[in-house]
Amino acid sequence: MKNKPWKVMSSIALASTLVLIAGCTSEKKVAKVEKTSEQEQQVSKDGTNASVTVPVTDYTFDTAGNMFAYAEFELSGEPLVEGLGLDLDVLDPKKLDSPTKFDYTAGIESYEYSEEAMYEVVEKSGLGLHLINGPVVKELAKKQGKESQELLAERFYKLADAVGYPREEIHRNMFPTFIEYAKGDPHYIQEVDTSNYASGEENTYVPQYQVNFKSLRWDRNKMDKVLNPAAYGGAFLKQALWAGDFMGGFHTVDGDEELEGETPTDDHDENVAIGVSSADGMQGAILVEEIWNKLNYVRNHLFYKANDKKLLPASVGSQYDPSKGYVYLPHTIQVKEDGNTDVPNAESLEVTDARSILTDQWLMLWPSSEFFGTTDQRPENKNVAPSFRALFDSDPYPAAPKVNLDNNAGNDVTVNDPYSVNRDVLLHVFKNIDAMHFNEKEGAFVAENNGKEQGNYVDTFNAGYTIESLRIFQRAIDGLPVGYANAEDAEGLNTAEGKRAIELIKKQADFIIDKLMTDSGLVAKGYTFGKGADEETTLNAQLGAVRGLTAAYLATKDEKYRNAARTVYQAMDEMLWDNKAKAYETVKGEMKYDAFTAGGVSAVLRVAINNLSNMEGDKKQPGALEAETIISRYVDFYETVIDGPDLKQGMQASEFWDTGDFYIDGDKSGNTDGDQVPQTQAGHGKYGIAPVLVPVEVKNKDKEGR
Repeated sequence: MKNKPWKVMSSIALASTLVLIAGCTSEKKVAKVEKTSEQEQQVSKDGTNASVTVPVTDYTFDTAGNMFAYAEFELSGEPLVEGLGLDLDVLDPKKLDSPTKFDYTAGIESYEYSEEAMYEVVEKSGLGLHLINGPVVKELAKKQGKESQELLAERFYKLADAVGYPREEIHRNMFPTFIEYAKGDPHYIQEVDTSNYASGEENTYVPQYQVNFKSLRWDRNKMDKVLNPAAYGGAFLKQALWAGDFMGGFHTVDGDEELEGETPTDDHDENVAIGVSSADGMQGAILVEEIWNKLNYVRNHLFYKANDKKLLPASVGSQYDPSKGYVYLPHTIQVKEDGNTDVPNAESLEVTDARSILTDQWLMLWPSSEFFGTTDQRPENKNVAPSFRALFDSDPYPAAPKVNLDNNAGNDVTVNDPYSVNRDVLLHVFKNIDAMHFNEKEGAFVAENNGKEQGNYVDTFNAGYTIESLRIFQRAIDGLPVGYANAEDAEGLNTAEGKRAIELIKKQADFIIDKLMTDSGLVAKGYTFGKGADEETTLNAQLGAVRGLTAAYLATKDEKYRNAARTVYQAMDEMLWDNKAKAYETVKGEMKYDAFTAGGVSAVLRVAINNLSNMEGDKKQPGALEAETIISRYVDFYETVIDGPDLKQGMQASEFWDTGDFYIDGDKSGNTDGDQVPQTQAGHGKYGIAPVLVPVEVKNKDKEGR
């Protein structure tokens, strides 16, 4: 392989070329890629559904929906198949549909689509504000008398050293964001640089854009420069899940061998570093750097005080009392940028929609709960991975002060370390969901609050996902494993907040059963207090109900919630699945999918396999809940809706190296693996398109012709 290390640059040059390596594209790894055989390159078209069309309906990138969907895709990827007994070492992106189509779809496609989309948003696209302007970066730079770009460069080197990653292999022209915008156009604005960076075996090569992200920017003029909690919260969710995965162990420096770790001081050994590998550790550390800056910006700049009608910093979360005045995250804040197109920052912020929207709140509760599980330094919590303790022991990230780790809320202080700032955000959001959105009399969460009073509508999808977010919150605050281990049993801390979360979960789940379920087994789209349930039943409603009821079962172990979830799932499968289209109807007579719907389907199929499928003790054994049937739905859904029937159709707009589309000298097809998803430069548009989800409509061909 050609050796093209990143040259050491001046701090000013580094500011515009700061980059990092993604988890599986270091020089050491890409050299091992072999040319695939003709048999391995071509996917069998027997499974492709030729009876439908799946045209794209809109190319607007919705950050909240995409990042939510890809979080569910991640959990429905490697963690799912590994939990079912698959040895992950047998998965190979070159060997399509092996060892089975389900294994490949979940372990390679679902999982890697998820990872690469996150990188596109927070590292490549420019869809947000540059990390050079992050509040922690600026504060550290000021304390040390340095420019922000110089400080951030030094931080990257420090992180590389901490994870045993070679400084010279850090990638170029990254655009790390500390907070992300709500929407954008995912088409590339210049020719993607697919020229040969490094040659592999038998004519394969690593394209320049894998190590230099300069050609992967999106059009800043087409970005919706709005800060919306669901959007930056969705990105936070992706970052938190992957950071927890990447930093969940140690590795040897000389052999890059993963070590589970025994103590928080294992990395004091010169041959042991944090991170499950050198490359993954580097990526995980950068994600934490982005999260740390994001959380400080959210806490210090994005909370809205209803009484004063303006943005004010949030206080210590453990001492926040919403009864004395709401301090919450408003729905939209318009950003006016400072004019710097290379490393943009906000010049001013204006609240343009001050409502508290439930979607925004649960999409901040979930990731901050996940990150709490990673940063938790409370001495009584015995379930924290040693590598997480090592990550936050003051090197490379600051530890929390002891007063913030005891059981006395009265002595807590406002500081900027990752644990403390995340806890402040987490507890504000949790308390606001309870105070602003939960109707105690009705026992349900309302969709919005105008800052003074609650609305009167319960949206089933969001109510269900609020239950799931509360489940993760309860586990995190009580010191139980989260992340990929979020269903494992352990001894909890039984906190007051955890007990309240369980109360809320049970009441909302009971509301779904008592007020939203219909005689058919389906649930209503929503419910208006004083009027009753909607007549309409949508796919999203079923997804939210199944997700929420399953979460209630996992949190309480009460079989009535599992039984109710099974009932809704069975009705959904029997009444909404179109066997010819191989997709669910989203409303009667239509199959229109956006990212939220796609993510919900992925999640519900996963929990159906893991938690709802027929077991020996179940009195009823419906065919819809046979594991084999659910798995077939999973494969069909990804085949039809996500990948689509051809290169111009389906939700997944393009794909990257990690899902088998290798670059081969002389091959100009833009689709070397022969599947239905093009390479990035060959996707929709003049210069191609990012590997993200776009909305589609599934149509039966015979109905189209009528």
